[in-house]
Amino acid sequence: MTATLTTEQTVDPSPERTTAADTAPRRPSLSPSRAADFKSCPLLYRFRTIDRLPEKKSRAAVRGTLVHAVLERLYDLPPAERTVEAARTLVAPAWSELRAEPGIAELFEPAAGADPAEGAEVAADGGLEAWLESAGQLVETYFRLEDPTRIQPHGREELVEVTLPDGLLLRGFVDRLDVAPTGALRVVDYKTGAVPREAFEAKALFQMKFYALVLWRTRGVVAAQLKLLYLKDGDALTYAPDEAELLRFERTLQAIWAAIERAVATGDFRANKSRLCSWCDHQALCPAFGGTPPPFPADAAAAAGWRTTLPVTPV
Repeated sequence: MTATLTTEQTVDPSPERTTAADTAPRRPSLSPSRAADFKSCPLLYRFRTIDRLPEKKSRAAVRGTLVHAVLERLYDLPPAERTVEAARTLVAPAWSELRAEPGIAELFEPAAGADPAEGAEVAADGGLEAWLESAGQLVETYFRLEDPTRIQPHGREELVEVTLPDGLLLRGFVDRLDVAPTGALRVVDYKTGAVPREAFEAKALFQMKFYALVLWRTRGVVAAQLKLLYLKDGDALTYAPDEAELLRFERTLQAIWAAIERAVATGDFRANKSRLCSWCDHQALCPAFGGTPPPFPADAAAAAGWRTTLPVTPV
């Protein structure tokens, strides 16, 4: 549920996630999603973070945003009222707000003369009503994993950020942060997909270790539990990091950041072809698919605070 820019001033487009301070100009920073982008494909990182190329919304991603909004609002209710029925009633008003955002309502209204595949996608789930019902089912599955009447979150959709000793700014949004009376921390993230196979658990936990590192550096407490709730199959993945592991993870992020800085300085972002390319909106501009990327936007990079050796137009 995070989307970041070069300056990380709009980590997520949701207005609930920003404040006046958040929208002030910032120096370049690293978020879990953008770190993952660079690891999977440096060119994708450039397109999303430096060029800021538009990407099509998908019904699956929008459903995830809707479910997150409902689960966040669920905890606005008094504990005794946090029932399945109450959560279901939150779907419609959350959707009413979400559909007003640009490009979302159109997902359910194929334009005349559109690609037949687009119309097939709209019809595949039985239309909007069936899609909303699928979101409601994911919300209902949440109640098989936790009892919200027994939980009082310390934070929801909370911005966490820290500047490391070497100057690297880390920031991101935590779906839910729980704090026990003892001071123990639990970091919770909602996923609308299925729990990953064991071979892919480390990739799934990357985001959670990022949050754990930021919390440790800001609060001096190592999270007792990192918890991923997978709503598609009603399963959970939990993990307990330790201080030594977070130190190693910090070095990993610093290495990723050093590689990003080198790529920005030279404008050299390489494509990394993988199965993830099937979901990429930028194949037409990707050399791995015969495309040509646009010229590197050195002016935009410099304006965002990056150091680059490429020619920059004088202001």
